[in-house]
Amino acid sequence: MTESGLNVTLTIRLLMHGKEVGSIIGKINVLLSLKFKGESSTKKGETVKKMREESGARINISEGNCPERIVTITGPTDAIFKAFAMIAFKFEEDIDNSMTNSTATSKPPVTLRLVVPASQCGSLIGKGGSKIKEIRESTGAQVQVAGDMLPNSTERAVTISGMPDAIIQCVKQICVVMLEAYTIQGQYAIPHPDLTKLHQLAMQHTPFTPLGQTTPGFPGLDANNPASTHELAIPNDLIGCIIGRQGSKINEIRQMSGAQIKIANAAEGSTERQITITGSPANISLAQYLINARLTSEVSGMGPL
Repeated sequence: MTESGLNVTLTIRLLMHGKEVGSIIGKINVLLSLKFKGESSTKKGETVKKMREESGARINISEGNCPERIVTITGPTDAIFKAFAMIAFKFEEDIDNSMTNSTATSKPPVTLRLVVPASQCGSLIGKGGSKIKEIRESTGAQVQVAGDMLPNSTERAVTISGMPDAIIQCVKQICVVMLEAYTIQGQYAIPHPDLTKLHQLAMQHTPFTPLGQTTPGFPGLDANNPASTHELAIPNDLIGCIIGRQGSKINEIRQMSGAQIKIANAAEGSTERQITITGSPANISLAQYLINARLTSEVSGMGPL
C-alpha cells in the first residue's frame, strides 16, 4: 500500500496522558498574555490546529479531566501518516527539551499507545507472533500488544516506541494489517472479520440472509456458530445519532451487520441507554464498529456517515 494508494477514510485512536495531550494542543502562556495586553505568543490549540492544517487529517481530543484522553485521527491513509509523523516529532522535541536540564545520558524513545479493537489484535500479532516480529524487525520500533482489554472496553492498547521514523513506518504497517481486515463501504473503511470467506461466498453466488433478515447486508460470516450477545451503554444525549430519524440509522446498522440490535427504554434516573447486540462474533464485531463510527461522527462533528 502506497501512502496515497488507498483513498478511504480510516480512523486510528491514541491513548494519551494529560501532559502529552497538553503538548499536542499547545498551551496558552498566561504570563505573556497578561504582559502583552492579552496577546499571547502561544495561543491555546495552536499546535493541534497546525497539525490538522498540515496533515489534512481530523484530530479530535476527548473531553474531560480524566488522567488519560482519547485522541482520534481520521482521514485518508496519507493524512494519517503525516499526522502521526507530526505527533512523533513533537514528542521527540519534548524529550529533547526535558533532557536539557537532566543528568540522564541516554535518550528515552518516543512512545505512542494505539487503541485497537481486540478482534484485530490476532491479525496484528500473527500466528505464533510472526507478524508482530516482522513489524519489529522491519521498522526497528518496539511493539507490544496488551494482554488485557482496556477497562469497560473491547479494545486493547498497542504500545509503539522508538525513534520517530521507526514509529511512522510501524504505524504504516499496522494500518496495512488493519485495512486487510476491513472492507470498504462507500469511502469508509469498515472492519471485516474474514474477507476470505466473504470472497468465497461471493464466488459461489450463495444466496445468504443474515439472521433471518429479508434484506442481506454484510453476510454473517460465522453463521454456523451459535449466536452470542454483547451489551453496550450509550449516553442518552447520543442515542439519537444511533437511532436516526424514524429509526433509519439503527435499521441501516442492523442490515449492514446482520446482527439483531435492541435498544432498551430509558430507565428512570439513568443517564444511559442499554443496547443489546445478538448474532455471530462477526455480526457483533461489525455492529459495534458501525455504532462506534456513528458516535465518533457525532462527537467529532464529521456529519452523517
